[in-house]
Amino acid sequence: MSYFLSPIYYTFEVQLSGMLNKLVNKYNIAGPRYTSYPTVPYWDNETFSLKQWRASLIKSFKESNSKEGVSLYIHLPFCESLCTFCGCNKRITKQHSVESPYITALLKEFDLYLELFNEKPVIKELHLGGGTPTFFSPDNLKLLIKGILRRSTLSKNYEFSFEGHPNNTTRAHLQALYDVGFRRVSYGVQDYNATVQKAIRRIQPFEHVMQATEMAREIGYTSVGHDIIFGLPFQTLAHVKETILKTKMLLPDRLAFYSYAHVPWIKGNGQRGFKDSDLPSADLKRRQYELGKQLLSEVGYREIGMDHFALETDALYQSMRSGNLHRNFMGYTASKTQAMIGLGVSAISDSWYGFAQNTKNIEAYYDLIKNNILPVYRGHILGEEDLIIRKHILNLMCQFKTAWSHDELYFNEIPEVIERLQEMKKDGLLNVGSNSIEVTKKGQPFIRNICMAFDLLLQRKQPDTQLFSMTV
Repeated sequence: MSYFLSPIYYTFEVQLSGMLNKLVNKYNIAGPRYTSYPTVPYWDNETFSLKQWRASLIKSFKESNSKEGVSLYIHLPFCESLCTFCGCNKRITKQHSVESPYITALLKEFDLYLELFNEKPVIKELHLGGGTPTFFSPDNLKLLIKGILRRSTLSKNYEFSFEGHPNNTTRAHLQALYDVGFRRVSYGVQDYNATVQKAIRRIQPFEHVMQATEMAREIGYTSVGHDIIFGLPFQTLAHVKETILKTKMLLPDRLAFYSYAHVPWIKGNGQRGFKDSDLPSADLKRRQYELGKQLLSEVGYREIGMDHFALETDALYQSMRSGNLHRNFMGYTASKTQAMIGLGVSAISDSWYGFAQNTKNIEAYYDLIKNNILPVYRGHILGEEDLIIRKHILNLMCQFKTAWSHDELYFNEIPEVIERLQEMKKDGLLNVGSNSIEVTKKGQPFIRNICMAFDLLLQRKQPDTQLFSMTV
């Protein structure tokens, strides 16, 4: 494969500077990524209670378990080394003796949830996130999943997926998880440039990613994904070009191609391994994204919602075409379940009517589980207004349009929302109808800004300090 850009690139770069620079400067503000509404900083933790959360989940389970099943997110927090770009909840250790106690606690937590239900949960979707799930041995991962399956039944079209580290995902890991139903894996690639990798402390040669990708396909995985980040320290357009062109050689079924979220004031020392001045400017970040998108489109990738791409053969693209694309704390998913149970430290659960997050401290988590208490430390129960706004933001994030022609989606502040969108309308980012809006192609990179116009809690109380990463 040639590592030279097509002639289209040179025209594209000139056009990009003229079209987007002004918009990037105008709309590059701090804003949520909207994996939930309300967003976590606006949860009403003061009135939230474990009793309310249990009631909301029981209600959701009764409504949806037999129809669509439930999703499980399992957080495996351990990593052998710290990556400085990472914003996840993790515990750095090389002691693998932590595996067995943690699995025991996870299964005990699942049992505490099962006590709330009058029937076995039907598992539609299960995802292992981290941390580094492949920190755990193949045998222990198999033990965990078999423990979950003994307590559940499987949906007819279930999907199991996990996040793999290319440096330590072995054939034994892939085979063990395949044997218990996994068919999708996503690998964290980030960037292939040595300088960038050194800055983020994630050294992994292309050959490791290639080997991990090919092994998964040989075993029978039907969807292999890669995660690529732009806006990393010292990253240039040339680095993004190199990473995308190498990615095209492997042709993963789906890609997450997203902006590095620099939030060291939230994530602590893990994101302070470099200076702010080492990060690309907002303009350069946008050009990195547009260049990557251009190169991906040339070989058949289709853009899915925000920051995601897939080949037309992948379930994520097909769900977008059919209108079934969904977004939650796991990102974009090919199907929706009303109830999602999060297991493990920091995991977030979603009953549709409420959110609940587990404690982030492993020792506190163990103590609560030992005392037969769900390890939830904060959450939010959604009111009627919250539910309406949530639907609008989901529509925008998944379909780039929303409407309020039906009474159940109308709310009194619609005129104020339309007023807030007028400047974006003038800039060609969206079209406004009598009872609907639709985001244009030009406006899709600014979808977070558009959603912010609907975010009534954010509009009513602007934060005094920066809570979110920049939107561009």
